[in-house]
Amino acid sequence: MQRLNEHSEEERLSLMNRLAKRALKLYDLSPSSYCRLLNYSENTTYLVEDPVKNIRMVLRLNRPGYHTKRDLESELIWMQEIANNSSIIVPKPIEGKNGEFVQTLKSERNSETQHCVMFNFLSGKAPDENGKENLIAQFEQLGEVTALLHEHVRKWENSIHLSRFTWDFDTMLGENPRWGRWQDGPEVSNERAELFQQVSDIISLRLQRFGKTRDRFGLIHADLRLANLLIEGNQIKVIDFDDCGYSWFLYDLASGLSFIEHEKFVPELVKSWLKGYRKICNVSDEEEAEIPTFIMLRRLMLLAWLRTHSDSDTARNLGMGFAEKTEELAKKYLLIHR
Repeated sequence: MQRLNEHSEEERLSLMNRLAKRALKLYDLSPSSYCRLLNYSENTTYLVEDPVKNIRMVLRLNRPGYHTKRDLESELIWMQEIANNSSIIVPKPIEGKNGEFVQTLKSERNSETQHCVMFNFLSGKAPDENGKENLIAQFEQLGEVTALLHEHVRKWENSIHLSRFTWDFDTMLGENPRWGRWQDGPEVSNERAELFQQVSDIISLRLQRFGKTRDRFGLIHADLRLANLLIEGNQIKVIDFDDCGYSWFLYDLASGLSFIEHEKFVPELVKSWLKGYRKICNVSDEEEAEIPTFIMLRRLMLLAWLRTHSDSDTARNLGMGFAEKTEELAKKYLLIHR
């Protein structure tokens, strides 16, 4: 029997649309409620409008097999904790008719389980990422928001008990890579593979030395890019906690630089991020010196991601030439850290 990812993109989207309409019936909505596609990628999200109750919500159909129901419930527990005990604004989950936040659907084509979550709609616009100067200014805000999340986690004792992924060397570049092997990335020739392996080995050694003490390693967003912020006046809102898990706090900075790690102005972005971060939390000289390691770590992960997500718009746009630019980064990294 075919799995969902074996259908054509058009078939998959059609199936998602039908699942979304079925999902609406699991919530306390008026019969005239409807949904409109917002984003079709790893997860599929819809804007839901109930014209009778005059409310807007966001429905997220989670990718099958990526998270268990317990994983998703843990994500929502953290988001609720943030909403209740910090100054950061995040989406709030909405209960279904059965009183649960995570709803379960069966695929109409096979026995595959599909989970979904409904959130309240957050107004605001994503930061303007056009132009170097805009990026530098926005990264100071991003650093401050990231520090607020990290400060919250360090003070929240239950943060270590959630059912979420661990993002460490083994699950990033090691024997059990969650996004696949960087060796299988597009345009990774034998020569590049040898270079990247040297870099990977050094990253492994440096991360072992860096350690996983609680001041450095804990629950993080893990995809804290400008695209996952919403700005409204003086308010900054954080969305898309789908990849949140346990990792090094500095990995949140690396994730913020996704796909632009090779740009010449990245050191200025890092400086701006640190300026914002240090308004809330300290970063030691030793930690700052390890930032290039986390940036290189993320970059190699993205090589794997481009292969395993080759049908995404991002992969189609960035696949060609990405390994060549990664090679340039790797050579610079080796010059300093060999």
